[in-house]
Amino acid sequence: MKLYASFLLFLLVPALASAETKTVTSPDGQLVVTLTDDGGRAAYDVTYAGRPMILRSALGLTTNVGDFTSGLRLTDAKTAPFVKDYEMTRAKVSRVHVEANRLTATFTNASQMQMQVTFHVSDHDVAFRYTLLRPSKNKPTGAVVLREATGFRFPDQSTTFLCPQALPMSGWERTKPSYEEEYVPDAPMTAKSKFGVGYTFPCLFRIGDDGWVQVSETGVGSEYCGSRLSDCSPETGYTVAYPQPGENNGYGSAEPGISLPGSTPWRTITVGKDLKPLVETTVHWDVVDPRYEPSQRYEPGRYTWSWLIWQDESANYDDQVRFIDLASAMGYEYILVDALWNTRIGRDRMVELSGYARAKGVRLLIWYNSNGFANDAPQGPRDCMNNAIARKREMKWLRSIGAAGIKVDFFGGDKQETMRLYEDILSDANDYGLQVIFHGCTLPRGWERMYPNYVASEGALASENVYFTDHHARREGFEMTVHPFMRNAVGSFDWGGIIMNRYLSKDNKSRHPRRTSDVFEMATGITNQTSVNCVALQPNNLTELPAFELDFLRSLPTTWDELKFIDGYPGKYAVLARRHGSDWYVAGLNGTDKPLTLTLQVPMLAGKEVKCYADNKRKEGETVPSSYMKPLRINAKGELKVTLQPMGGIILK
Repeated sequence: MKLYASFLLFLLVPALASAETKTVTSPDGQLVVTLTDDGGRAAYDVTYAGRPMILRSALGLTTNVGDFTSGLRLTDAKTAPFVKDYEMTRAKVSRVHVEANRLTATFTNASQMQMQVTFHVSDHDVAFRYTLLRPSKNKPTGAVVLREATGFRFPDQSTTFLCPQALPMSGWERTKPSYEEEYVPDAPMTAKSKFGVGYTFPCLFRIGDDGWVQVSETGVGSEYCGSRLSDCSPETGYTVAYPQPGENNGYGSAEPGISLPGSTPWRTITVGKDLKPLVETTVHWDVVDPRYEPSQRYEPGRYTWSWLIWQDESANYDDQVRFIDLASAMGYEYILVDALWNTRIGRDRMVELSGYARAKGVRLLIWYNSNGFANDAPQGPRDCMNNAIARKREMKWLRSIGAAGIKVDFFGGDKQETMRLYEDILSDANDYGLQVIFHGCTLPRGWERMYPNYVASEGALASENVYFTDHHARREGFEMTVHPFMRNAVGSFDWGGIIMNRYLSKDNKSRHPRRTSDVFEMATGITNQTSVNCVALQPNNLTELPAFELDFLRSLPTTWDELKFIDGYPGKYAVLARRHGSDWYVAGLNGTDKPLTLTLQVPMLAGKEVKCYADNKRKEGETVPSSYMKPLRINAKGELKVTLQPMGGIILK
């Protein structure tokens, strides 16, 4: 992509005064960030192993109390090492050791007001944020950030893997944007977003043969809005964009307001020669801290869910009993009771249903509409979660009946007002011992660490779309091999669950078929990560599935101590290894319609005998191929040659 001459002039012609330049490097010296005030503008660039990953790009904020995009001087810079150890139970690893270098640079504008930019640089990650200082006692105590100049300019050979942002109040019952658009792989930077308003985080870029870059953000709570990337401009590249004014049904400002001194969220950049650092990164939790203590221990587990296949008609007492019995038979901890329970079951019988479940060793997760008025989604219960008084009354009742948590659906966008609602729901739920799942929602941004009762979010095209249309059933292979590199790489993902019905219908004979194999579906329980995982079994599956498949699904862990990227390419295939205690699980997905032969490097299994779950070749007339499980021994080098069938999978356990 060629730059306009005016921007080249800004970048290349020296200012009258000499520019200040500061650098900060990763502990291993491979990742280098350079800051400058050349031309009176704050800018940065990123190189990895001597290769440019982000070209010189703008920094800065425009606020109602001062402009921090021009007339700037870099007046101070301090660098210090950063070391941190922490534990998590809700994300891709359980223990994290962080080593980084931090540079805090102070830029002073023409009015002598100061903006600090802090860069956190570890071996593969860059995180940076702005801090605005209160200049004096007689100045404002708060600021509205009108625009962020932050840019991301990539080398010309770069291609993109991006998901477009939707227009506000669009889609079903005006529920968008809800991060449920389709990713476009391997696109040029010149391509325009589908709706003309840019892209949702995370954003993935392939820098030709030089490597990969993932861009996202973290640390967004009630003090700021969620952001996205704009379409690419030849002058400035991609820039950080704030919510659209029409989001949240027009209520609330699109521009965030912060108290002074105050900081923005962290913008994150993960860089690697290959995809391994992007899949394994923990930067989204490294730079944030818990906002409150857990009121109790929140238990991981698996849940059954009638709505995915049986839909709204299953919101009745007898059907929920069947799924409680199913959860009990599988040894699962939870059942999700979805929308319309308030009218089709009623509160009195919900008390009875919860008692029945607990007698079976199962606890209820209960669905709520977030509305309010943010969109037109009609399902109830409504008007419980958007108001503090009603919310606390409802949560008190949930605690009294022994519910374990809530799933809250249909949010209104990324405005600060909406982010405040997420945080209020989480904080109040913790007071009543409830864990929380969000659907129809934004991307989580460090929330597994910030909010200890937070479980996961949807925030992507998920498995309900496999039910809705044959189009998405056919694209499930693509979509499930995208998420390990993007959506699930930055936050826990409640994607809707493992589907074992061969047809997307209650009778398992009608509507369109599932296009993936059984082992593919089982493997998604490993390639996708959430600590409370939906295994969307149906009662009929208990007698239809092979015993070895049911045995695997009974023992499927949902918490992980370690993650290793093995192989893959976004939208084509993905192979990951996760460790639970002393046990390694290797899972592979082939998202294409052709067989895929790989030589897997699995040193953690070297010399060991494992159970291998895989697919037979699909026979003519089969909607889903048969599967098998057999023992095999990994050679001493930790290598294994395998062939994944089309839309098939493999599991080594």
